Amino acid sequence: MFDVLVYLYENYWRPEACPEPDQLRRKLSAVGFESDEIRDALQWLDGLDDSGAPLLAAPARLSQRVYLPREEDQLGPEGLGFLRFLESAGVLTPELREQTIDRAMAAGDGPLPLDELKIILLMLFWSRGEEPDALVLDELFDVPEDRVIH
Repeated sequence: MFDVLVYLYENYWRPEACPEPDQLRRKLSAVGFESDEIRDALQWLDGLDDSGAPLLAAPARLSQRVYLPREEDQLGPEGLGFLRFLESAGVLTPELREQTIDRAMAAGDGPLPLDELKIILLMLFWSRGEEPDALVLDELFDVPEDRVIH
């Protein structure tokens, strides 16, 4: 599923640029994706529109999110730490955090690898037609093993 999402992110500037679902299915199939991967990805994308994430009035620094045990299991310690890092940096609003959690829970059984959580965040920005700032993009595309320590 995540390979399909990355393909969509890389090949379509905005969600509106994607073809109609039937044509998109055929196109993804022609590229080589399996039908179950395509189905799962398109169902997951449908959830972006109706994620039902509440809009929180309190600024992020005044609110605190208590995670349910199943959310902790799905996100894993690395994912939870990453979300907290983005929140403390002022990048992740409460609304975006809730949408991220909702889409992570819809991604299947956890724990979700950090790379897949980053793809979820990219897809949320993509679905809103927003380009994250350069520092956020750098963090989302960063591979810790590739870092050079000076």
